[in-house]
Amino acid sequence: MSLQLGEIAPDFTLDSTEGPIELHDYIGDHWLIFFSHPKDFTPVCTTELGAFARQKPAFDKRHTKLLGLSVDPVSEHKKWIKDVEDVGGTAVNYPILADPDLAVAKLYGMFHPKADPKLTVRSVFIIDPQKKVRLTLTYPPSAGRNIDEILRVLDSLQLTDGRKLTTPVDWRPGDDVIIAPSVSDDDARQLFPEGWRTLKPYLRLLRFSSTQH
Repeated sequence: MSLQLGEIAPDFTLDSTEGPIELHDYIGDHWLIFFSHPKDFTPVCTTELGAFARQKPAFDKRHTKLLGLSVDPVSEHKKWIKDVEDVGGTAVNYPILADPDLAVAKLYGMFHPKADPKLTVRSVFIIDPQKKVRLTLTYPPSAGRNIDEILRVLDSLQLTDGRKLTTPVDWRPGDDVIIAPSVSDDDARQLFPEGWRTLKPYLRLLRFSSTQH
């Protein structure tokens, strides 16, 4: 199965390091970063879990929960967490799901047997409070993730959500945003009376923050 953007994230219940978790209930009215790990006690994953834990305050600020998944059982997760905390210097402060039967890994397209017949790939999903998939990223088992990029895209999604805006290449909070091409100039004047800069008829830049409207 391959999830597409805008689809409702399939619900499931799995055991975790913090007890059984039902996905939709866990999300509640939050955003969610859901990410998979190929296997416990692997070096890249150990660095990633610690990095997510260190960045949890940044996700909390964005009303966003974290949820990890690995194919080993909870008993192994709890042993592995000690290594993560030792390497990362931070307590693991979010749950890690146990998916030994690969049920959720296959449901979410995290298992790519042509890449590795035994391990899940390194996937990331951003899921919004309506339980819709808003971003998917798939890394090979060998490549660690960039958490700053995940935060950057989350910021973009939250800023533009429900607004007629998009964000340009390498956008960071505070940078100019783009008025969506579907918005006419007449409508844009109503939506953005402060004005904008026109680089091309279809490329109109605007300084905008989420506190403006």
